[in-house]
Amino acid sequence: MQHASTVSTRNSSAAARILLAAGIAAGPVYVLVGLVEAFTRSGFDLARHSLSLLTNGDRGWIHMAMLVTTGLLTMAGAVGLRQSLTGGPGRSWGPILVGIYGAALVAAGLLTADPAQGFPPGTPAGPPATISWHGLGHLLAGGIGFLCLIAGCVVFARRFASQGERGWAAYSLATGAVFLAGFAGIASGNQVGWLNLAFGAAVVTAWVWVSALCARAGAQGS
Repeated sequence: MQHASTVSTRNSSAAARILLAAGIAAGPVYVLVGLVEAFTRSGFDLARHSLSLLTNGDRGWIHMAMLVTTGLLTMAGAVGLRQSLTGGPGRSWGPILVGIYGAALVAAGLLTADPAQGFPPGTPAGPPATISWHGLGHLLAGGIGFLCLIAGCVVFARRFASQGERGWAAYSLATGAVFLAGFAGIASGNQVGWLNLAFGAAVVTAWVWVSALCARAGAQGS
């Protein structure tokens, strides 16, 4: 019986590490594919356009597939986090919020954003004249996901603080603050180049945190 229990524990730990590895990979895949698209899609400008607009055009399927893939990887990482965390504040809600962020990415990938700001080429400048149902769904999915990730940062910050890990607590809280500021800036509707770039930097910051969180959980469980 003890041997069987040991084998079961090892299998569970191995499964958790695989899930956490998926969570670690999500951010690099998102950033790498997004940047390659941004610099190779004709007419796209990071200072003017949100990455969501890349769901449009004849190669829009690439960005849609990337969102679905990274969302699924993030959800897998959230399951790995839940399996790896021991008791304490945020053990349930931390992974759940990260998982909802992943699910929101999947939903955003299945719903294309409305063409805007001259992209794809031939689209009139400025915001779309009307918002389609799928464009609205894309915006709602993104907003819900972003807010859940911010909340997840706060939940994990509280967890780390309760365990005396001040560095991780400060890092998690700072990540949430940076992402909230970037999200608030882009949600204001001001079409200013530096706001778009700042939001892009905030997204990268958040992805680094997700990867670091999963890597930390994997290292502690090894």
